[in-house]
Amino acid sequence: MLPHTCILTSGGNVSGAAGRADRTEDGATPGRAHDPKAAAPRRRGPVVAALMMGMALAALDGTIVATAVPQIVGDLGGLSLFSWLFSGYLLAVTVSLPVYGKLSDTFGRKPVLIAGIVLFLAGSLLCAAAWSMESLIAFRIAQGLGGGALQGTVQTIAADLYPLKERPKIQARLSTVWATSSVAGPALGGLLAGYADWRWIFLVNLPVGGVALWLIVRHLAEPARARRTRARVDWPGALAIFSTGTLLLTALVQGGVAWPWLSPPSLALFAGAAVLTAVTVLIERRAPEPIIPGWVWRRRTIAAVNLSLGALGLLMVAPTVFLPTYAQTVLGLGPIAAGFVLSAMTLSWPVTAALSDRVYNRMGFRLTAVTGMSFAVLVLLAFPLLPYPGEPWQPALIMLLLGAALGLFQLPLIVGVQSTVPWAERGTTTASVLFCRQVGQSLGAALFGAVANAVLATRLTEGGLDDPASLTPRAVDTAVEYVFAGAAAAGALALVVLLTLAPRRFPVLRDDDRPG
Repeated sequence: MLPHTCILTSGGNVSGAAGRADRTEDGATPGRAHDPKAAAPRRRGPVVAALMMGMALAALDGTIVATAVPQIVGDLGGLSLFSWLFSGYLLAVTVSLPVYGKLSDTFGRKPVLIAGIVLFLAGSLLCAAAWSMESLIAFRIAQGLGGGALQGTVQTIAADLYPLKERPKIQARLSTVWATSSVAGPALGGLLAGYADWRWIFLVNLPVGGVALWLIVRHLAEPARARRTRARVDWPGALAIFSTGTLLLTALVQGGVAWPWLSPPSLALFAGAAVLTAVTVLIERRAPEPIIPGWVWRRRTIAAVNLSLGALGLLMVAPTVFLPTYAQTVLGLGPIAAGFVLSAMTLSWPVTAALSDRVYNRMGFRLTAVTGMSFAVLVLLAFPLLPYPGEPWQPALIMLLLGAALGLFQLPLIVGVQSTVPWAERGTTTASVLFCRQVGQSLGAALFGAVANAVLATRLTEGGLDDPASLTPRAVDTAVEYVFAGAAAAGALALVVLLTLAPRRFPVLRDDDRPG
């Protein structure tokens, strides 16, 4: 039977929090996991393959529709609604993450992941059979609900399967799969829509997802857990979180796009989100087993990592959303070449992520993350210094360096925070981290979109122009420079959070955190 995560003990000073003989991660000499070598190396391979397939599917479907919109609109109509093909999927993934995290801690990872894959594949099949834009959007939301289970549970199982010493390798693989799939998504979607049919964008998920499902059912074995009289699920809290997240993210995603920021729809959505947030807090305080427990924010380590990765999500909007436009408008590149400029980041990110354990075993999780983000801030501030119009290799070099810096920032925080909680809390902790990162991305898209639009509107006014198509490459260059400066500010915010809130040494648990 596969061992669950028996987190290896790192050396350092003993921290007796909560009565456990926990240790800090600095100067670590890993302890012994229970039965670490008997079956795990032989049987982890199929499970890891399934996790990578699941991660690839979730990442691909976040971007694969982008280049197929003309074909979809031409077939189904609904031009005014097409943005919900992206927003609906994003909303469903984000708001469902905390729910799946709690469910995986309550019922185990395997049933939650199986249910998520089945829902994702059912949503994909329904998307391929959609008869109108409204039906396609509804099925994309169903697909996103499955994608939320894939994102959170895959990361949690990866932490379960590997001890602390080996965890950076699997997390680096998952990061590579995620980055590569996200970048390749638009190109694959364009190829399928152009040379086959846009419905194949969703049908290709079925064989890949089917293999992943079979591997999970066949090879993932969780350890026996003590039976409870009755597992309690905070369904009112789940509904409240889902409703609050839906209103908030809808306001962030659609504000400034579908309607002005200060219009009645925006104000109503933000007000409704504020009211539901208060209701959610009341429900979660009274729930015996809340979806988002209070300890997620009371523990300094988890709160610091949540806020830091929320800032990372905000920061990432600058390169992923605005750099392709910059490459095409300012540098005059085609869509494929512009994608290659962005993809330089995916070359260095997994390399530094895989090597980060050598750094944090010497420096600690917090100092490693601080080092990575400090370098990232300098790289982001270097972007406005690029010559105009410049050469394609210059922003590509910026992306290469940025990827190296962020690989050193993100992975130590995820590995570190997963290593501070026992098995029964790892799903909730991982989901809270991913949830904050997703919310950060939505906030970044809204905030930096508003910044870019304000700069472009100013250039239109100064130039006496009334047609956005008349914008010069110089105006776009200026707008993107402001966006990257804002991204640097988000990185600085992450540094402030880590230096003021995160403990100098993360309290890493021993190997005896067994479920039950």
